[in-house]
Amino acid sequence: MRPHNRHVSEPVAPGGGPGSVSGPGRPGTSWPAAARRAAARPAAARPPARRGPVRRLAAPLGAMAAVVASFALVGLVDPNEPGHYPACPLLALTGIYCPACGGLRSAHAVAHGDLATAAGANVLAVAGYAAFALFWAAWTVRAARGLPTAGPRPGAAHWWVLAGLLLVFTAVRNLPVGEGLTP
Repeated sequence: MRPHNRHVSEPVAPGGGPGSVSGPGRPGTSWPAAARRAAARPAAARPPARRGPVRRLAAPLGAMAAVVASFALVGLVDPNEPGHYPACPLLALTGIYCPACGGLRSAHAVAHGDLATAAGANVLAVAGYAAFALFWAAWTVRAARGLPTAGPRPGAAHWWVLAGLLLVFTAVRNLPVGEGLTP
């Protein structure tokens, strides 16, 4: 019976110790120095693979294409005419305006370049569109330069502030004092 040969990537010395590799057809051969260094280096320390500009910009341009297509659809199909879009379920069931109520009318007005009407339909949505445009621009510039595109991630405090802002906006737009915020 033959003894079991070691796998090729398992280092052993000449004659069985570190520095050489035994395997089928290659007993006792040593690794080149570069291969040993690359295998010893952790994956996080390796430089990232270079990607071309088309591949780096694929995600931001794809995201913008989806946004442009969405705004084009809302620009063509008027949400002010009944029957084109479903009604807000919260408004239909309770009569309370949610933070998104008026968002489609706002997007329709933005698609037609009427920012005053857009802000009148849902000012928070217009602020969200502007924030998206800024984040998208930063993402695209970083991708074009070959920099890591994952910027700082929002922490728990950021999400709580956003939730508080949505709650206050919803409460105020449903009170008589916030009549100007209703769509």
